[in-house]
Amino acid sequence: MTEPLDPSVAPAGHNAAHGLLALYRSLVLIRCSEERLSAMFADGEVPGFIHLSIGQEAVSVGVMAALTAQDTIASTHRGHGHAIAKGLSLDGFFAELLARDTGLCRGRGGSMHVADMSVGMLGANGIVGAGLSIALGSALAHRTQKNGAIAVAFFGDGALAEGLVHECLNMAALWRLPMLFVCENNGWGEFLPTSKQLSFALQDLAAAYRIPHVLVDGNDVAAVAEAAARIVPEVRADGPRILECMTTRVRGHFEGDAQKYRDADDLAALSERDPLRITATQLVEAGIAEDALASITEEVKARIHAAVEAARAAPGPGFEAALADVYTAAPAGMEAR
Repeated sequence: MTEPLDPSVAPAGHNAAHGLLALYRSLVLIRCSEERLSAMFADGEVPGFIHLSIGQEAVSVGVMAALTAQDTIASTHRGHGHAIAKGLSLDGFFAELLARDTGLCRGRGGSMHVADMSVGMLGANGIVGAGLSIALGSALAHRTQKNGAIAVAFFGDGALAEGLVHECLNMAALWRLPMLFVCENNGWGEFLPTSKQLSFALQDLAAAYRIPHVLVDGNDVAAVAEAAARIVPEVRADGPRILECMTTRVRGHFEGDAQKYRDADDLAALSERDPLRITATQLVEAGIAEDALASITEEVKARIHAAVEAARAAPGPGFEAALADVYTAAPAGMEAR
């Protein structure tokens, strides 16, 4: 059964407004970064495919606000928001997506496999649901090392039909691993509504595995942050939890998807559920001037512009360096065998 959120965890007053302002800054950073990537992809600057998380930023920001640097996360093919919110270098992030040698993975991971172990980002993943097993292994490592950290697995509702999801839920519950399952429920699995793909609700699946489940408005960053602030300590102390965030996918399955399969009225109504719009309204009601919000956007865009220009000026990956990571030199005396 889904647990109700405890209103006592909500911050109040002046500090609450400034805490929300910090969350808003992260929302803007993710949104503006992806809008810039969209334009660069359309111009042919970004190789491969990209899958944007526009409309889902509040999940990344809210969950990451409750984590420490030692906590680890495993992401999805729609992972830019997770990566940026976890603290990846903006310069390294853009260089990676432009396939530059200065990228976080030296240009070899790209959008769907960007990773940075130094901040606990175990990687985005092009395989639906595959990040859960990576997070499961990380959670087992945390418990074995007794370091007090947790592992977080992000996945969409479209992954719920994958057998690996069920295996990971079972093992996490059986071994009481410090693992948080975060479902970004945007209602879609590629080109079909998940209502046409799944015969069950996640809260019922959670009950089957005896894992506590919390449902939250995934477009309200304050609500996600409050839920995560409550759940994360429980995961550290008592084992797995599921946080299901009801959110919206604004863009198509991939960038360039015309979304002709979606109802026009549904698309037109998406702006009402925009996480940035919701948070901006909350901030203005709390006394934050609209000029201050506009200043944040301008500052963020300047940071992104600098990161993009640095990436454009960076060298591409060298063949010799790439070869060094594929082959290992044979030990002495083994060359002729």
